[in-house]
Amino acid sequence: MASLKDLRNRIASVKATQKITKAMQMVAAAKLRRAQEAAEAARPYSQRMGAVLANITAAIGSGGDAPALMTGTGKDDTHLLVVCTAERGLCGGFNSQIARLAREHVRRLQASGKTVKIITVGKKGNDILRRDFGSLIIDRIELRDVKQVGFANADAIARKVIQLFNQGQFDVCTLFYSEFKSVISQIPTAQQIIPAPAPAATDKSDAGGAVYEYEPEPGEILGDLIPRNIAVQIFRALLENAAGEMGAKMSAMDNATRNAGDMINRLSITYNRQRQAQITKELIEIISGAEAL
Repeated sequence: MASLKDLRNRIASVKATQKITKAMQMVAAAKLRRAQEAAEAARPYSQRMGAVLANITAAIGSGGDAPALMTGTGKDDTHLLVVCTAERGLCGGFNSQIARLAREHVRRLQASGKTVKIITVGKKGNDILRRDFGSLIIDRIELRDVKQVGFANADAIARKVIQLFNQGQFDVCTLFYSEFKSVISQIPTAQQIIPAPAPAATDKSDAGGAVYEYEPEPGEILGDLIPRNIAVQIFRALLENAAGEMGAKMSAMDNATRNAGDMINRLSITYNRQRQAQITKELIEIISGAEAL
């Protein structure tokens, strides 16, 4: 059985840990609001980008003027997975859920005889996936020194992916991230970005049945718009991840703070009982000695 001094030290240690987890919870709560607003603000832009692509694609029809980033290489042999996770831990199962979805996707592709390549965005995703698929990781991107993720960071990743596509190193690219729903709900998501899936055409009533004329030609517009759309989708994934990470961290640190409080209560009860037993034992020894005299 632990001595009273050991119990006091243990209680002091847990109290110090509780202060740290409480502080981390408050920091995550402060960052969550900004991250959530940024993620929600990016969604309408991403959706409208899809609507514009749908209109231009409909204008092209089956003329064959669409760029390769939309039509693909015509093959389905090599897949590139861009796995976006957080740079730090202490956020519950946030990173492991994204990595699990990517891991299951890799195994399905390998079972079908496909070649798989992986680019990790975020330290934690690389740490998890390299245990099983270290040989498949062709590049790792860390944003640890970036205080606030901007479009320039996503555009750099998009340019690297497009360069690999132009070099013929893959046929299909899938983006993995966690879509933010609420503080306690983040949904791991897999989204194909190359070849760009043709978005569903918007309702004509939204535009009043208007007919658009494009200048320059629709194919030329797509050649510039699709690379931008890839960067936008990656940017949205990074923003969704940032909000999801703060939500998961806030929830995890709240649970850790509560657990620390429960442990302090249990240790305090054990300490008080043991101290009372020691005092009772000393009183019995004193009384017994007095009676012996």
